[in-house]
Amino acid sequence: MRVRYFIFCLVCLGIVMAAFTSVTAGVVVNSKADQQTMVELTVYNDNFALVKDIRKVELPVGEGELNFMDVASHIMPVTVHVRSLNYPEDFTILEQTYRYDLMSPGKLLEKYVGKKVKIINWNEFQDRIDIVEAILLSTNQGQIYKIGNEIYLGYPGYKVLPEIPEDFVTEPTLKWSYKNRAEKAHKLEVSYLTTNINWKVDYVMVLNEDDTSS
Repeated sequence: MRVRYFIFCLVCLGIVMAAFTSVTAGVVVNSKADQQTMVELTVYNDNFALVKDIRKVELPVGEGELNFMDVASHIMPVTVHVRSLNYPEDFTILEQTYRYDLMSPGKLLEKYVGKKVKIINWNEFQDRIDIVEAILLSTNQGQIYKIGNEIYLGYPGYKVLPEIPEDFVTEPTLKWSYKNRAEKAHKLEVSYLTTNINWKVDYVMVLNEDDTSS
């Protein structure tokens, strides 16, 4: 009887741990510029700079995703280096991606392939506005729609989308899958190179009459 009870407890514990893991694994944390504690910028002559961004970020224990936002728009993702200054042994990056979707009609329509959109067209011959519901099938070399049981290669009118897709990233963002074992906030140091930045300085020196000092 005791053996059965012990096995039952182990099964219940396993179910609870599995449920807890599934919850923490899906956590997404956003880090923005308001969490910065220090920023260093070293500008070089060849139109690039080294950025060091330190932020205080609270992460749940376990695996999750961290969106590190408000980074330079011309960041070189392959140069990114991240570490925890206060708990280096408890923070591990499992995967890194860089997302930045420039807002444009083409980019937005790509996110709605396979979904319903509205098309509004002014019918000048009948002096009325026609609203059509369509399924966007493709945006490759032109737009293809399914309206009713027919396929249209393009369709006149304004395309209306219900909202901006959730996975549409409108600002430069580093996305990390991480594993965290610390219960307190991390002091994350993120460094990277960025291009399209330069500087110019003009100096004025005033010498004394003997030209021996300024």
